[in-house]
Parts: sequence; structure tokens; C-alpha cells
Amino acid sequence: MSTGPIGVFDSGYGGLTILDSIRKRLPQYDYLYLGDNARAPYGSRSFDVVYQFTKEAVGQLFSMGCPLVILACNTASAKALRTIQQHDLPVLDPTRRVLGVIRPTVEALGALTRTRHVGILATAGTILSRSYELEIRKLYPDIVVSGQACPLWVPLVENGEYDTPGADYFVRKYVGQLFLRDPRIDTLVLGCTHYPLLLPKIRLVLPARTRVLAQGSYVADSLAGYLLRHPEIEARCSRGAQCDFLTTEEPDKFSGSASLFLGQPVRARHLRL
Repeated sequence: MSTGPIGVFDSGYGGLTILDSIRKRLPQYDYLYLGDNARAPYGSRSFDVVYQFTKEAVGQLFSMGCPLVILACNTASAKALRTIQQHDLPVLDPTRRVLGVIRPTVEALGALTRTRHVGILATAGTILSRSYELEIRKLYPDIVVSGQACPLWVPLVENGEYDTPGADYFVRKYVGQLFLRDPRIDTLVLGCTHYPLLLPKIRLVLPARTRVLAQGSYVADSLAGYLLRHPEIEARCSRGAQCDFLTTEEPDKFSGSASLFLGQPVRARHLRL
């Protein structure tokens, strides 16, 4: 039986925050990260385009030996995951698996919120998909969900402007709009993997006692549980504690930014999708 790395896919850099948490939780496995930076951001793209791009990336990671692919991108999870799982996996390879980041995040909410009012900060695409709202309603029908699109947060992060006065303004703007809509929110979901880099600024403008749910640790714990429950998949994940990086953008540019996200040197290779 052949083994291969766990694939981690994102439209750009944000998924590195998920990868970092997964590697800390499960350091023994090999990982292959693919960032579609040349076509990022996905947040404002249509469902069909995000689905096609994500399907291409999953197919590429499968062809490189990944038995399991994590969509470490909320937009891809919202707009493409279900279709890929239900319609494409039986054709591509029914023995492989594709998982997303929305379900593990939602599962954690029930034990965190006291007022049962939850806020979602995400890209326009994720908010319009209502994926969080629908998933929360399935598990916790009593929770009231309010979503706020934050269209300028990803560009701020991707361009290294997340620690500037300009970022302060847009953090206050979007968080303020959300709490104006529902002041009873006591738990906040950062529904985009870029947003943890803005977390220090987000905390400064939140009402007291508001919990913030950053996805990385919850996704990592969920993956650990999944591998325990599915030994047939776990046995196909190679164990060399190695991590390789691919990007559809210029690799030196990606490597420089990725090193900032991970706090360690990164050397990426170019891949054309």
C-alpha cells in the first residue's frame, strides 16, 4: 500500500495558519501545502469558479500521492467541499478523502456561547453562501447567527498591512457593524484563515467577555479524531515529519510571505494548475 503526505490547500497564505496548528498537533506526518496565490483571493469569486479552482487543486494533490486533502480555506469549504465530496470523489478516487474547516469550527460553538448569539466574520463569499449559518442551524438550532463580510481584511493581510493604522480602521468598521446588528453576541468566529493575523487588533475593539474562536486548533483536533476513527486513511499518511510547499505564484514571493506566517524559513516550488 502506497503512502503519501496530507494535502493542505488554500487560495493563498491564510491556510498556513491551519497548517501550523495541524503540524503542532500531529507533527509525525508529512504535509504538502498548495497555495493558489496566482488566482487569489477566492472570497469574491462565484461558486462555479471557486469550485473549478478547488477541484483542480484537489486533483493535483491526489496526483502527487495525497490520500487526504484538507481545504484550509473557508471560501473553498463553503463553495466547493460538498460538491467535491458527493460528486467528484467517486470519479477521482473513492478511496481518498477531502475535508473542510467549517464543520470542525461549528462543532466547537455549542460549548462556548452562553447567550446563544454568535457572530461570523468572513469573506463576502463565505457570508453569501450561508454555510456557517446552515451548519450551525443543523447542530444548534437555538443559536442566533449574524454574519459580517470583511472584504478588505484579506488584502490587508496578503500585503503585509495587518499591523498598520489602516488596518485599525477597517477592523473597527467591520466589528462595529456586526455588534451594531446584534449586541448580544458573545462568541465570534473568525471565518477566514487569514484573520488570526488581525486577532490582536480585533480583541482591542471587542466588548468585554467576548470569546473569539480561531480555527486552527479546532481543525487540528478534529483531524486527529478523524484519523483515529478512520485507520484505513491514517495508514496511508506517510510519517516523515516533512513539509513541502507549492504555489501557483512566484515561489520567492510566496516563500517570503509564508515565512512571516509560520515564523520559520520556507522554500516553495512553483506549480501550474
